[in-house]
Amino acid sequence: MEIPIGPWKLRPWQPGDEAALVKYGNNRAIWRNLGDRFPHPYTAKDAEDWVKLSNASDPLTLLAIASADEAIGSIGLRPQDDVHFRSAELGYWLGEPFWGQGIGTRAVRAFSEYAFDSFDFVRLFAIVFEWNPASARVLEKAGFTLEARMRKSATKDGRIVDELLYALVRD
Repeated sequence: MEIPIGPWKLRPWQPGDEAALVKYGNNRAIWRNLGDRFPHPYTAKDAEDWVKLSNASDPLTLLAIASADEAIGSIGLRPQDDVHFRSAELGYWLGEPFWGQGIGTRAVRAFSEYAFDSFDFVRLFAIVFEWNPASARVLEKAGFTLEARMRKSATKDGRIVDELLYALVRD
Protein backbone atom coordinates (compact mmCIF):
# COMPACT_ATOMS: atom_id res chain seq x y z
CA MET A 1 0.00 0.00 0.00
CA GLU A 2 1.32 3.42 -0.97
CA ILE A 3 -0.36 6.81 -0.92
CA PRO A 4 1.28 9.30 -3.30
CA ILE A 5 1.75 12.86 -2.04
CA GLY A 6 3.45 14.60 -4.94
CA PRO A 7 7.09 13.50 -5.23
CA TRP A 8 6.81 11.76 -1.84
CA LYS A 9 4.60 8.98 -0.53
CA LEU A 10 3.09 7.47 2.58
CA ARG A 11 3.93 3.81 2.92
CA PRO A 12 4.29 1.09 5.54
CA TRP A 13 7.44 1.09 7.64
CA GLN A 14 9.73 -1.72 6.52
CA PRO A 15 12.94 -3.41 7.59
CA GLY A 16 15.78 -1.28 6.29
CA ASP A 17 14.14 2.00 7.39
CA GLU A 18 15.93 1.96 10.73
CA ALA A 19 19.00 3.95 9.63
CA ALA A 20 16.90 6.77 8.18
CA LEU A 21 14.67 6.73 11.24
CA VAL A 22 17.68 7.26 13.50
CA LYS A 23 19.22 9.82 11.11
CA TYR A 24 16.13 12.06 11.15
CA GLY A 25 14.53 11.09 14.47
CA ASN A 26 17.62 11.59 16.63
CA ASN A 27 17.17 15.35 16.61
CA ARG A 28 16.31 17.46 19.61
CA ALA A 29 14.21 19.79 17.42
CA ILE A 30 12.00 16.81 16.51
CA TRP A 31 11.82 15.47 20.08
CA ARG A 32 10.92 18.90 21.46
CA ASN A 33 7.68 18.95 19.46
CA LEU A 34 6.51 15.41 20.29
CA GLY A 35 5.26 13.63 23.37
CA ASP A 36 7.84 12.03 25.63
CA ARG A 37 7.01 8.55 24.27
CA PHE A 38 9.33 9.62 21.43
CA PRO A 39 12.78 9.10 23.00
CA HIS A 40 15.82 11.33 22.81
CA PRO A 41 18.43 10.34 21.98
CA TYR A 42 16.77 8.13 19.39
CA THR A 43 18.73 4.89 19.04
CA ALA A 44 18.96 2.02 16.57
CA LYS A 45 17.06 -0.13 19.10
CA ASP A 46 14.26 2.47 19.21
CA ALA A 47 14.08 2.39 15.41
CA GLU A 48 14.03 -1.40 15.29
CA ASP A 49 11.21 -1.51 17.85
CA TRP A 50 9.25 1.16 15.93
CA VAL A 51 9.45 -0.67 12.60
CA LYS A 52 8.17 -3.86 14.29
CA LEU A 53 5.36 -2.03 16.12
CA SER A 54 4.23 -0.06 13.09
CA ASN A 55 2.96 -3.07 11.18
CA ALA A 56 0.97 -4.57 14.06
CA SER A 57 -2.48 -3.26 13.06
CA ASP A 58 -4.76 -3.92 10.12
CA PRO A 59 -5.57 -1.50 8.63
CA LEU A 60 -2.28 0.22 9.39
CA THR A 61 -2.32 3.17 11.77
CA LEU A 62 1.37 4.10 11.39
CA LEU A 63 3.02 4.99 8.09
CA ALA A 64 6.36 6.34 6.94
CA ILE A 65 6.56 9.59 5.04
CA ALA A 66 9.09 8.71 2.35
CA SER A 67 11.03 10.07 -0.57
CA ALA A 68 11.98 7.76 -3.42
CA ASP A 69 15.14 6.89 -1.45
CA GLU A 70 14.28 6.73 2.25
CA ALA A 71 11.86 7.33 5.08
CA ILE A 72 11.93 11.02 6.04
CA GLY A 73 9.25 11.14 8.73
CA SER A 74 6.26 9.44 10.26
CA ILE A 75 2.51 9.88 10.52
CA GLY A 76 0.02 7.90 12.53
CA LEU A 77 -3.20 7.57 14.45
CA ARG A 78 -3.92 6.67 18.03
CA PRO A 79 -7.52 5.41 18.06
CA GLN A 80 -9.43 6.43 21.18
CA ASP A 81 -11.63 4.14 23.26
CA ASP A 82 -14.71 4.11 25.47
CA VAL A 83 -17.18 6.81 24.38
CA HIS A 84 -14.49 8.32 22.12
CA PHE A 85 -14.09 5.21 19.94
CA ARG A 86 -15.00 7.14 16.77
CA SER A 87 -12.13 9.59 17.31
CA ALA A 88 -8.40 9.26 16.77
CA GLU A 89 -5.42 11.41 17.63
CA LEU A 90 -3.21 12.24 14.66
CA GLY A 91 0.53 12.64 15.13
CA TYR A 92 3.34 13.29 12.69
CA TRP A 93 6.90 14.44 12.37
CA LEU A 94 9.19 15.20 9.46
CA GLY A 95 12.99 15.24 9.30
CA GLU A 96 14.32 18.77 9.71
CA PRO A 97 15.94 18.96 6.23
CA PHE A 98 12.42 18.59 4.77
CA TRP A 99 10.68 21.33 6.74
CA GLY A 100 9.04 24.18 4.82
CA GLN A 101 8.45 22.24 1.59
CA GLY A 102 4.74 21.47 2.01
CA ILE A 103 5.37 17.78 2.67
CA GLY A 104 3.72 17.84 6.09
CA THR A 105 0.54 19.42 4.76
CA ARG A 106 0.32 16.91 1.91
CA ALA A 107 0.94 14.04 4.32
CA VAL A 108 -1.72 15.20 6.81
CA ARG A 109 -4.31 15.72 4.05
CA ALA A 110 -3.69 12.32 2.45
CA PHE A 111 -3.46 10.46 5.74
CA SER A 112 -6.65 12.05 7.05
CA GLU A 113 -8.48 10.90 3.93
CA TYR A 114 -7.02 7.41 4.39
CA ALA A 115 -8.13 7.38 8.05
CA PHE A 116 -11.70 8.34 7.22
CA ASP A 117 -11.84 5.80 4.37
CA SER A 118 -10.27 2.94 6.35
CA PHE A 119 -11.84 3.34 9.80
CA ASP A 120 -15.20 4.32 11.25
CA PHE A 121 -13.84 7.60 12.62
CA VAL A 122 -15.86 10.81 12.53
CA ARG A 123 -13.21 12.95 14.20
CA LEU A 124 -9.45 13.29 13.96
CA PHE A 125 -7.63 15.60 16.32
CA ALA A 126 -4.06 16.75 16.79
CA ILE A 127 -2.39 18.60 19.64
CA VAL A 128 0.40 21.11 19.07
CA PHE A 129 2.66 22.77 21.64
CA GLU A 130 2.23 26.55 21.68
CA TRP A 131 5.81 27.09 20.48
CA ASN A 132 5.23 25.21 17.22
CA PRO A 133 3.30 27.54 14.88
CA ALA A 134 4.65 25.70 11.81
CA SER A 135 2.83 22.53 12.84
CA ALA A 136 -0.34 24.53 13.56
CA ARG A 137 -0.12 25.93 10.00
CA VAL A 138 0.26 22.41 8.59
CA LEU A 139 -2.97 21.39 10.30
CA GLU A 140 -4.83 24.52 9.24
CA LYS A 141 -3.75 24.10 5.60
CA ALA A 142 -4.91 20.46 5.78
CA GLY A 143 -8.40 21.55 6.85
CA PHE A 144 -8.17 21.17 10.63
CA THR A 145 -9.82 23.80 12.83
CA LEU A 146 -8.44 25.23 16.06
CA GLU A 147 -10.92 24.22 18.76
CA ALA A 148 -9.13 25.06 21.98
CA ARG A 149 -6.10 26.41 23.75
CA MET A 150 -5.49 24.09 26.66
CA ARG A 151 -3.73 26.33 29.14
CA LYS A 152 -0.70 24.94 30.94
CA SER A 153 -1.70 21.41 29.97
CA ALA A 154 1.70 19.87 29.31
CA THR A 155 5.22 19.85 30.67
CA LYS A 156 7.81 19.47 27.94
CA ASP A 157 11.51 20.22 27.91
CA GLY A 158 11.29 21.54 31.48
CA ARG A 159 8.53 24.05 30.67
CA ILE A 160 4.83 24.11 31.44
CA VAL A 161 3.18 25.00 28.16
CA ASP A 162 -0.17 25.55 26.51
CA GLU A 163 -1.31 23.09 23.88
CA LEU A 164 -3.47 23.87 20.85
CA LEU A 165 -6.19 21.37 19.98
CA TYR A 166 -7.04 21.05 16.29
CA ALA A 167 -9.72 18.80 14.81
CA LEU A 168 -11.07 17.61 11.49
CA VAL A 169 -14.62 16.26 11.52
CA ARG A 170 -16.15 14.09 8.82
CA ASP A 171 -19.67 15.09 7.78
